Amino acid sequence: MTTMAENALAPEQKLPKAPPVLPDDEVLYELADLFRVFGDSTRIKILYALHDDELCVQDIANAVQLSQSAVSHQLRVLKDSKLVRFRRDGKTIYYALDDDHVRSILSMGMDHIEE
Repeated sequence: MTTMAENALAPEQKLPKAPPVLPDDEVLYELADLFRVFGDSTRIKILYALHDDELCVQDIANAVQLSQSAVSHQLRVLKDSKLVRFRRDGKTIYYALDDDHVRSILSMGMDHIEE
């Protein structure tokens, strides 16, 4: 928003804008790494399979039509990025989205591409 004083100046005399304040580089690298995880369509499928409920590896593999080994590998990446969590029930491990932030990111991404 411009002030009255700025409006009174000729275009070449306008006051310079302050540079934007950016997060620290380390934070930006972490954010880039997070979005890199979202850059794989297999991982996106897995996240969508977990959107509404927790599932075991076999159920996820069936939903995304991949081998259990391939799903397990991708789940490890998602778990390391804190996008999914797991719980053990006897011999079975169930995976779920880590929190509502993950659901929001997926929903906002879908909203964006559907515009």
